[in-house]
Formats: sequence, structure tokens, C-alpha cells
Amino acid sequence: MSDDFDVIVIGGGPVGENAAARTAAGGLRTALVEAERVGGECSYWACMPSKALLRPGHALAAARRVPGVPVGARLDPVEVLKRRNSFTSDWDDAGQVEWAEGAGLTVVRGRGRLVGERRVDVDGRVLTATKAVVVCTGSVPRIPSLPGLADVAYWTSREATSAQEVPESLVVLGGGVVGVEMAQAWARLGSDVTLVVSGERPLPKFEAFAGDLVAEGLREDGVRIVTGAKAVAVSGSDGGVALRLSDGSEVRGAHLLIATGRQPATTDLGVERFGFTAGEALDVDDTGRVSGVDWLYAAGDVTGRALLTHQGKYAARAVGTAIVTDAVDPEPWTAPVATADHTAVPQVVFTDPEVASVGWSEAQAREAGLEIRVVDLDIAVAGSSLHADGYRGKARMIVDERKRTLVGVTFAGPDVAELIHAATIAIVGEVTVDRLWHAVPAYPTISEVWLRLLEAYGL
Repeated sequence: MSDDFDVIVIGGGPVGENAAARTAAGGLRTALVEAERVGGECSYWACMPSKALLRPGHALAAARRVPGVPVGARLDPVEVLKRRNSFTSDWDDAGQVEWAEGAGLTVVRGRGRLVGERRVDVDGRVLTATKAVVVCTGSVPRIPSLPGLADVAYWTSREATSAQEVPESLVVLGGGVVGVEMAQAWARLGSDVTLVVSGERPLPKFEAFAGDLVAEGLREDGVRIVTGAKAVAVSGSDGGVALRLSDGSEVRGAHLLIATGRQPATTDLGVERFGFTAGEALDVDDTGRVSGVDWLYAAGDVTGRALLTHQGKYAARAVGTAIVTDAVDPEPWTAPVATADHTAVPQVVFTDPEVASVGWSEAQAREAGLEIRVVDLDIAVAGSSLHADGYRGKARMIVDERKRTLVGVTFAGPDVAELIHAATIAIVGEVTVDRLWHAVPAYPTISEVWLRLLEAYGL
């Protein structure tokens, strides 16, 4: 097998797959280097298994909100975990490898490290690229420096999404997306869950009302939420763990899930050779080109821009197209750019209630110096009342008053995830509220909230 390629992509997750598929489709000989499983974190330990764990609980809760639908008292954990396993192909990546090879990629197993200009060492085998190297190694859990943590067994997101039995009890440290999703998933499967949040509410990066609604939903599922107390130490306790908090209290569980964020996976990658710091993000421009290195590109979590699979795939498509464009017609060089990371990042938190947002929060918009108007509404339309008895939800629309365009939208409520793409299109397309008024929502759907938001704005 030749060790010479046009493009070498380090990291075979969804981001690396997208970058590699683009360059291969453009006629460039492309190697996809992966140390674990082709398909990456999202396929085996994040997006897919976590949502597979959450969906059955959502379906049961939704059925309970509609009188006349016969439902059981609880979920069947064996069947839920069996279905979850099917989405990971039982952690076998043969299907993903088959896809990659069918797309014209050469899959190279092993850990890739940058060892020179356009040179990548894969466990002793050195590959050379004539055009570019693309780093798509993603991110890893950020583990806090807690006394005693190194002496106890604990879960990260990987163990939380791949566990084969329901834990008797679980302490979750961290109120971000992973923390709230896994707290609810395991609570609905029968675990006694305690969520420890250092601030006032979960989801501190979202609008406050979203975190409050999610907290209500978690408590209704039996999750105990401890707020305003930071973890200060960990110790073993009766076969489990004890987490000591800054207020002097202690919480115990059979397992401890550390969900305190993620950081770029640039350790043991050889980035120091090119002036970067291991463990920190690679700075890129909007084409994905790494600052100061004209042959090196990066996309996804490793850039620190937007740690979301869909944003990484979007950036990877831009990177792949840029490399192909440069290879075909380097002078004059006009590359596509990925600009959505700056102003139009959509995100969904798949709890019950769901949170779906895109663009800026109110605080971010004000910090950016925009002249804005914030419109808040309860989601109380015909569609929501039909969707569930006692439907509770809220919506926020942020309007740039100078341009009369949307710069941020947040929905929180049962099944609001599918509403967010309309908001994404409105923000990316810079659709004015006056034009948006002519986008008539179908009746009776939850999307009618768009009409109510525009009416509250004054149209």
C-alpha cells in the first residue's frame, strides 16, 4: 500500500468523514486515519446513543399527556438498552469502514501524529500528503482537578452513554447539555439521580427561562438538583462515590458522572512542532486553514469554535471544498468559507422539555452592541394544546432593530426541536420581520408561535 496521498485526514468521526468525502469526490487521493472507530464519538458515545436513551422516555411522557392513550407504568430498560446498542452497531465500525472505502477513501488504522510538513506518523508508518493535512480529532472530556478524583472510578460521557445496566444511583457533576440529558435519561430508566450544578440553574449558556423549564422537567422525573454548590473533593463510599460540596454537604451515588465540559483533542498530536499548545484549540480562518501553516487545516471541536457535530460537519464540507478548489485552480484562489459559526449556530438539548436555540442570546446580542428588541411569549397556541394536555413552553425572539432581522431565537418546550430550522433559515438569510410576516404557519401546529411572536412585535 502506498504511503503517499494528496490529502490526509486525521480523525474518522463525522467531521473527518465529511472532509475526506469532499476531497475524494474532488478526485484527490485521500487517507482517513482513525485510532479507534470510524464514525467517531458521535456514532458510538455521544449523539446517537444518548438520544436513543432519551427517546423512549420522551415517548412515554408524551403518551401520558394525551388522555386515552394506553401506556405502561415505566420503561423496559432491557429493551431500551438493546435499541440503544443497535444504533451503535454494538460498537462495531465495519459498516462505517465499508462506507468510507466505498466513497474512495483509504482507511488507515492507528493514532496519527504530525511529524513534519505534510507528514503524519501513524504508529510508526509515515504518510505524506502532496496537498493538505486536515485535523478532525474532536474533543475529550474536561476533567476537573478535584482531590480524590484520581482514586475513584468515575464515568465520563462515554460510560454514561454505553452502560449496559441501569445504575442504582448516579451523581452527575455539571449542568450543561451532557449533564441534563444523561440525568434525565437514567432517571427515567429507574436510577436515583442527583444533579450538582454550581450556578443558579442548569444550562447556564442558554437563556435563563430554558434552564428553569428543564430544571422543572428534571425534578418531575425525580432528579434531585443541587444548585449553587461547587464540588471540592471526591472519595469512595460503600462501593460507590461521595462528592463533597463547598457548602459542607455531601452527595453519594453508586456512580459519578463527570460532565464538566470538553476540550479540543490536540494532546499527543504533534501540534507543538508548529507552534501550538497541546490541549488547546487550533486557530483557523473561515476556510478551516490553520493560522500560519498553509497546508494544515482543521474542522470541528478541535478548533474550539462550536462543539457540535452538525457545525463540525458544515466546517468540514467547507474545508474539503477549499482544498479541492486550491488543487484545481490555485491562482486566483477563492475558497468557500464557513461563516455560520459566528452568528447562526443552532443547538438542541434533547431533554423533556427540549431546548432549541440559534444565533445569539439576549446577553450576547447586547454585548455585541446591537440595538435589539426582545420578544418573549408562552408557547400557547392551538397546536401546542392539541400536542399535549398542560403543554408548557416559552419562546424568545431577538430582533436587530436597525436591520429588522432576527439575530437569536430560543424555544423551550416539549418537541420544539423541529421548530429551530425555520429560525436558522431566517437568521442566515437575514429575512426581515416584515417579510417573515408573509411566511404563514400551518394551522393547527406549534409553529403558529411564529405568528404570535410577530404579532407581539407589532406586525
